[in-house]
Amino acid sequence: MRFGRIATPEGMTFAVIDEEATTAKAISGTPFTEPEYTGKEWRLDEVRLLAPMLPSKVVAIGRNYADHVAEVFKQSAEHLPPTLFLKPPTSVIGPEAPIRIPEFATKVEFEGEMALVIGTPCKNVKAKDWKSVVRGVTVVNDVSSRDLQFADGQWARGKGIDTFCPLGPWIETDLEKFDFTNTPIKAHLTHDGVTETKQDSNSNQMIMNLGEIIEFISSSFTLLPGDVICTGSPAGTAEMVPGDYIEVEIPGIGSLGNPIERA
Repeated sequence: MRFGRIATPEGMTFAVIDEEATTAKAISGTPFTEPEYTGKEWRLDEVRLLAPMLPSKVVAIGRNYADHVAEVFKQSAEHLPPTLFLKPPTSVIGPEAPIRIPEFATKVEFEGEMALVIGTPCKNVKAKDWKSVVRGVTVVNDVSSRDLQFADGQWARGKGIDTFCPLGPWIETDLEKFDFTNTPIKAHLTHDGVTETKQDSNSNQMIMNLGEIIEFISSSFTLLPGDVICTGSPAGTAEMVPGDYIEVEIPGIGSLGNPIERA
């Protein structure tokens, strides 16, 4: 099942999105329970898709793909193991909302990733039990200002600027349909009217798998329903500038696209 959050002429609501991604059926509750339909539905082209969740926190794992460690940090993953950082809820935006780059961020890159959405309060989850606490998966773009990231010595500002966490297009809850050890991840950047595939990788390149990520994070943080876990970026990240358009694609989930603007 696919849960989305939509803006309609009557306001915002959670909705179930059909498999063909043509119709949104409003529900009265949240994605964390069995859906109760209100009887209202719209074509997707009649509504605006919002970020499917407004999390209390976005917890991200960095340096989880060895090839990305080498391209960004110029060191091997043996010397720079995976690490954790947080992105504020105010960085979250939905599909087609603009990523707005402020003047003081001078080298901003996309990072297309798979994200997990937590479905139940949890702490100290064992790796083998990770699916029991995850409501579904979605697509995230961990937008990063490399100049600020390295100048500051920590990543809060470089990765936490408003609009620097596009999320969507919806939450896919059928975890059994995925082979998470072999899931393609792509990102396509359009610059001056020319579209080029920059990221073309696979989850089989992860250093820590999804269960290990959940165990690692939940040993430190209590996770709440709706919290988002960014699972790491593969290689192929590149700079974006105002006027560009970035689309992150994961088969079985969907595509997340956003234009780039000057703040």
